[in-house]
Amino acid sequence: MTWFVYLIRCGDGTLYCGIALDVEARLKQHQEGKGAKYTRGRGPLVLVYREALGTKAEALRRERVIKRMSRAAKLRLCAPGSSRRAVRPRPASDPRP
Repeated sequence: MTWFVYLIRCGDGTLYCGIALDVEARLKQHQEGKGAKYTRGRGPLVLVYREALGTKAEALRRERVIKRMSRAAKLRLCAPGSSRRAVRPRPASDPRP
C-alpha cells in the first residue's frame, strides 16, 4: 500500500497538509465539508502537491516535517518545476530501483 502526503491550497490562500491512501478521494471529502475541520468553509480547495511514501509511518513523519516548514518553503515545494512536485509511485512490476 502506498501512502501519500499532500498539500491543499485553500481559497483564502492558506495551505493544509495531510496524509491519505487515496488523495483524490480525500480531496473530495475536504471539498464536501467532510474532511478536516480546518478546510471547512475555506473553498475552493486545490491539490497543489502530493508525495508518495511507502508506509503510513513514513507519511506521518514527512507530514510532520512539512508542517514545520515555513510558508515560503512549502510554496517552493509545490511550485511548478519543483523536482518533488506530484510524485507518483512506480508500479510494483517496474524493475528500476
